[in-house]
Amino acid sequence: MKQIEIFTDGACSGNPGPGGWGTILRWGSHTKELSGGEAATTNNRMELTAVIKGLEALKEPCEVTLYSDSKYFIDAVDKGWVYGWKKNGWRRSNKEPALNPDLWQRILELLAIHKVTLVWVKGHAGHPENERCDQLAVAQSEQYRQK
Repeated sequence: MKQIEIFTDGACSGNPGPGGWGTILRWGSHTKELSGGEAATTNNRMELTAVIKGLEALKEPCEVTLYSDSKYFIDAVDKGWVYGWKKNGWRRSNKEPALNPDLWQRILELLAIHKVTLVWVKGHAGHPENERCDQLAVAQSEQYRQK
């Protein structure tokens, strides 16, 4: 299995507001940057979209180390919350609807394909790939703000 590193970040100007996401994929000496955005979204949706786009870019099952500064994403998967939300019809333990079930469903599908290890990185703390993903995400967000 190929060993891939994926770095992700999302950004939003206002919450909700114009947003963007950035992803870097690295396999050996090969690096690929992806980014996109939406006119009206939330920061958490952009964080999750960055993860989805990174995993969707893989053409075969891979061993992935995925870096994110989103505690929302990392904790929901590592602490098993997302599996409980799905089991409960996309409801949280307090019976409130889970947010972003469409994106979570896609993430679960992708996690079933790849062997993924999650690594939380502190945002805006000088991590080179996280900083680059932030630049990509902010640039996309700004494009939508100008429209």
